Amino acid sequence: MATAAIIQEELHLASSKEKSISLQRFFKTGPGQYGFGDKFIGVMVPAQRAIVKKYFRDTSLAEIQKLVQSKIHEERLTGLIILVEQYKIADEKNQKQIFNFYVKNFRYVNNWDLVDVTCRDVIGAYLFDKPKTLLYKLVQSKNLWYRRIAIISTFYFIQRKQYADSLKIAKLLLNDREDLIHKAVGWMLREIGKRSPAVEEKFLRKYASKMPRTMLRYAIEKFSPEIRRYYLSLS
Repeated sequence: MATAAIIQEELHLASSKEKSISLQRFFKTGPGQYGFGDKFIGVMVPAQRAIVKKYFRDTSLAEIQKLVQSKIHEERLTGLIILVEQYKIADEKNQKQIFNFYVKNFRYVNNWDLVDVTCRDVIGAYLFDKPKTLLYKLVQSKNLWYRRIAIISTFYFIQRKQYADSLKIAKLLLNDREDLIHKAVGWMLREIGKRSPAVEEKFLRKYASKMPRTMLRYAIEKFSPEIRRYYLSLS
């Protein structure tokens, strides 16, 4: 069985002091910033994925828990990616167990990359054919990362051309104060537009004038210059 200690050792062997400094700046870990206090050791995602590939089949939830609760960002992310890989090969019973584990550990999914790399393929995947009550509870949370989980989890639905919940949650987040939510909502709207421009434009015609500028810019990024200018003129 793979242990958290073995995985942590491999992560530290792949670490870089120089990269840790760069990552701490990139993920805004200074006082008053969204990632304040987060610790990085300087391991890039491809190296983390290589470690996950070696160990994910033999790592128990108890060991993953130790990684997910770590103060070190890369250890949390590696633990969450292990969950994603386990979910992909799990039967229905174990998928439910992994989903429940993820939900119980929401408080450790506390930076945008942790959310974006993992919630779609566990939370979104599990809820795809089930009631979406959890997402609507999360979108009302005061916690920035919970709200981001709510919208990014719907990426799984968007990839399967089911847009209703993404649009409902986007509407609920129109007045959100956080730039990281504006970017996430705009990104999901853009992903809808890649698959169905008509669906995205119907939403934009109704709400573009109410959308934060960053959200709108992200949403219209793939449109022609003329269409982008039109929607920007509405805001």
